[in-house]
Amino acid sequence: MSYRSIMLAAALCALPSAGFANDRDDDDNDKRSINVQLGPRPFYLVDRMSPGPLKERLKKCASGPFKRSVFSIGHRGATQQFPEHTKESYEAAAIMGAGIVECDVTFTRDGHLVCRHAENDLHTTTNILVSPLAKTCIKPFTPASVDASGKPVPASAECRASALTLQEFRSLKGKMDTFNPAAKTAQEFLGGTAPWRTDLYNTAVTVPPTGATLVTLRESIRLNKRNGVKHTPELKSGDAATIAKVFDSQEKYAQELADVLQEEGVDPDDAWPQSFNANDVLYWIARTPYGKQAVFLVDYDAVNDNILLFDTNGKQLVNRADQLAFFAELRKRRVNIIAPAMPALLAVNGGRVVPSQLARDLKGMGFDIITWTFERSDLRQGSLASRAGFYWDFDPTASVIKTDGDMYKALDVLAREVKILGIFSDWPATVTYYANCMGLE
Repeated sequence: MSYRSIMLAAALCALPSAGFANDRDDDDNDKRSINVQLGPRPFYLVDRMSPGPLKERLKKCASGPFKRSVFSIGHRGATQQFPEHTKESYEAAAIMGAGIVECDVTFTRDGHLVCRHAENDLHTTTNILVSPLAKTCIKPFTPASVDASGKPVPASAECRASALTLQEFRSLKGKMDTFNPAAKTAQEFLGGTAPWRTDLYNTAVTVPPTGATLVTLRESIRLNKRNGVKHTPELKSGDAATIAKVFDSQEKYAQELADVLQEEGVDPDDAWPQSFNANDVLYWIARTPYGKQAVFLVDYDAVNDNILLFDTNGKQLVNRADQLAFFAELRKRRVNIIAPAMPALLAVNGGRVVPSQLARDLKGMGFDIITWTFERSDLRQGSLASRAGFYWDFDPTASVIKTDGDMYKALDVLAREVKILGIFSDWPATVTYYANCMGLE
């Protein structure tokens, strides 16, 4: 099929059939009929792939039809183009066929759980610095400068959700997660979006700001239900003293997440609560209905080519024997799902992408695997695609991932050989396309 035919098929599949909801509270949980619309990007990427059997198979799927898949997980929504953890981003992910959408969970001063990637990210993800709430920031905006030695000092600020009430939090507008290190004013600080993303929907930077609606965990659940989407809330770490002040303990913070899921009528089979803190996962397993699908997240250290793993006492486990012993302990304590970062699960051998030793170890122990994050890097540099960094560190010389379309080679190994349950993506349509082509539910 020619590129022109592929793009025509994309256009036909992207005919509008559903818009964004305008109501804020989403009080009725009735599902809406949303026809999955992938837009042109997956078709463009397939056309960009290096020749081979996988490209030919993916090209044959161009005429669809396409349906929602739980293999496709919206990472903070659809954050390649929409401000993360906003109603608009979640809606876009649902329209692109994400079967699960993530809400990273932090909290307000009055104890409400809200969707933000961190307790202290409001200065890069919202318009707080140009709002009256700038006075609540624990580190006010400081413009870029030059120190006594002539070294540039970047602009900075730090603003926390935990410093705001829920009412104050709701008054903010979401924006792309970025900042301009050369900013001389707070308004300039709101910029800095990478050229491979977009500010087209970044209306928090306009004057006056519009759109990009922040949401609570409850609102995200209600929105997901209306869209026919399942839930993966991630309990984020935070300042321990503030967590103790608001919730009394980390355990009660974890319990609050489970309570909200239960109060909103979420079936445990429709929820994948997740955390980088093994104690949160073990708590959900022991004390809540949501433990069966609780997900233990594992970070990756690209510099040392090793996972970043901490035991239940906070001790970092560096050597493989200690890591495997801890995973074995988690398995005995009924942890079923591990979610390492994508580069920890892949390697290159003999000119092809293959499962890493860690992937083989985890599967051998009986774990199911989820991974992250697709479409979170700029892979447009051809034979220099390795410069995309963290997520493609498994192929540092770009021996296999030579074009942006070749990201499908990595996805194919993750799906067929690692046999992951699903993958987070900043642009879910890309994964939804693959899932439909390969018959993944």
